[in-house]
Amino acid sequence: MTERLWLWIGFNLFVIAMLALDLGVFHRKAHVISLKESIAWTVAWVFLALLFNAGVWWLGGPQMGVQFLTGYLVEKSLSMDNVFVFALLFSYFAVPREYQHKVLFWGILGALVMRAVMIALGSILIERFAWVIYVFGGFLILTGIKMIIKREQEIHPERNPVVLWFKRIMPVTADYREDRFFVMEQGRRFATPLFVVLLLVEFTDLIFAVDSIPAVFAITSDPFIVYTSNVFAILGLRSLYFALAGMMGKFHYLKIGLGVILVFVGIKMLLAHSPYKIDSLVSLLVVALILATSIVLSLLRPVSSIPPARGFDCRKSPPS
Repeated sequence: MTERLWLWIGFNLFVIAMLALDLGVFHRKAHVISLKESIAWTVAWVFLALLFNAGVWWLGGPQMGVQFLTGYLVEKSLSMDNVFVFALLFSYFAVPREYQHKVLFWGILGALVMRAVMIALGSILIERFAWVIYVFGGFLILTGIKMIIKREQEIHPERNPVVLWFKRIMPVTADYREDRFFVMEQGRRFATPLFVVLLLVEFTDLIFAVDSIPAVFAITSDPFIVYTSNVFAILGLRSLYFALAGMMGKFHYLKIGLGVILVFVGIKMLLAHSPYKIDSLVSLLVVALILATSIVLSLLRPVSSIPPARGFDCRKSPPS
């Protein structure tokens, strides 16, 4: 228990240090993230995740190492959906490119806190109520089927309940005030559209976490592996967005692949206590094969990409 406690403390200190380094040093001033910079950060986060995976393998054995790698791969692939929605949100609200990193930084910081709470609750539920694992499994299968059947993603930010609720309690400026979330004008505090986008980013990640966290619990019930694989996938999400946002339209079969992965891990969860339990290494190979197939098919059969940007006035009421 003492060794595990130090692992938890050490990992969270590492995360805090990396976030402080990111915001305080590398992105202290708002600027447009170039493709070269985003790819460099994406490679760096993947390298750190694999380095951590090697440590898990060395300390916990091959099975735990494979479980982390599978969980990380599942989380990383499911985060592709987040990237697509972030691109739509930034496009809809016409967020200047130099301010997008700040939104994603604070959005992902909030996502880490929310996911930690959800993982803790999930671990308690599975430990105390074993039948919950079958509920999670069935939920993942239904979600995966829905993702396969309904591939078109429609979002209406102006109708989002979070936006409607927030506009009732605080006035919002008509346009951006550089990279600030709040401003004081005429003796009153106003939120800026940038903060509205941040709220939607947090809300979006909360919705996606409902799918992704049970998916990792299908791979392992170890809360440390579930948490760390989630964190590494989320920490690399900002750089992944800037690297892939302009190319998401090319990976149109990826959503089908993600649906198939959710169905597979849901079945794995349902078989967890049966004689037909699916081995961790088999899970890793299946997930990797599904991802590779969907990406290759997408590149072989290209289609159109993300719709063009359009502005949005936060003071306007949603269309009837």
